[in-house]
Amino acid sequence: MPVKRLIVTDVDSTFFRQEVIELIAEHAGTRDEVAAVTERAMRGELDFTQSLHERVATLAGVPVAALDKVRAAVELTPGARELVAACRERGWAFGLVSGGFAEIVEPVAAELSIELVRANHLEVADGVLTGRTVGPVIDREAKAATLREWAAALEIPLEHTVAVGDGANDLGMIGIAGVGVAFDAKPVVRAQAPYSVEGRLDRVLDLL
Repeated sequence: MPVKRLIVTDVDSTFFRQEVIELIAEHAGTRDEVAAVTERAMRGELDFTQSLHERVATLAGVPVAALDKVRAAVELTPGARELVAACRERGWAFGLVSGGFAEIVEPVAAELSIELVRANHLEVADGVLTGRTVGPVIDREAKAATLREWAAALEIPLEHTVAVGDGANDLGMIGIAGVGVAFDAKPVVRAQAPYSVEGRLDRVLDLL
């Protein structure tokens, strides 16, 4: 009987080519500042939650309407669409878990009929971003917990799960998945992940 799998990927710089927070920061005039903090967080030099709050604070005052422009600017990583299609063809489950923002990730996921999605939520007041998030932060521990939760709900053993990511906050889920994959990853992630893939996201299928 064919094995049913669950593949979960990080979003920014993994499923998407860009870091969404940097695209939003462009509208706040803080892109360089935000990009520098993102880079340090993904290398594992900063606490993710702390760095997220620091970066989101710079977005205060950005009109919500700017998020439509950000969504339009997002590009899928080569092979992302094909990976989703291959999972569907094989009857496998596919999910996105992101330290980025549901306001961007969820509409893109909906277009691709991806139902398993978890990301941070931006707080909005009077039509602008407040510079804060709402609800629990999707950090390293939350990503690993999400993989466990989805696998349990779908009755898929952890050894039949695949986790893919590029940054230090993906190491928790990469560590517990049956197949943990560093994708175009930071050195700290490549050093710790059992597998490494470059260039196209659907190359993950070659490992299965």
